[in-house]
Amino acid sequence: MSVNLKRIHHVAYRCKDAKQTVEFYQRVMGMDFKLAIAENEVPSTKAPDPYMHVFLDAGMGNVLAFFELPNSPEMGRDGNTPEWVQHIAFEVEDMDTLLASKAHIEAEGIDVLGPVNHGIFKSIYFFDPNGHRLELAANTGTDEQMAELKRVAPAMIEEWSRTKRAPKHAAWLHEQD
Repeated sequence: MSVNLKRIHHVAYRCKDAKQTVEFYQRVMGMDFKLAIAENEVPSTKAPDPYMHVFLDAGMGNVLAFFELPNSPEMGRDGNTPEWVQHIAFEVEDMDTLLASKAHIEAEGIDVLGPVNHGIFKSIYFFDPNGHRLELAANTGTDEQMAELKRVAPAMIEEWSRTKRAPKHAAWLHEQD
């Protein structure tokens, strides 16, 4: 038997200020604030560590959650990982929605990078008030392109594992600019 997953229940990140984070995701991202859980003791470890855990609706049953931890050292990030690597990516309906979203986010005074063409989708990038990098992506790939990427994926991972150099199986993705 293997694990039979239904979906991701929620993904949780740390935040600096739960109220500010909820307001950002409501105002900028249009997310509904679903619920909050607050405890003075961690349920799993029983450690005395007060927290606020907030849950936001990211659409289609997807939930994005945050923890505010007032008694922990100031929030930081992994200095060994480039800032562009760790991010939360959200899908939007189409390119018109992506461009309208960019205008809305910029109107909030937030710097936005993109759209960046990834061959099978185009994305914009920006940061939330906690320093988490966010991505909005509009799919542009065809069913045939997706099938080809799936077909070459095993060979790509094997070649990468041996060489630690980018395999050329999907180089066509970035030749479409």
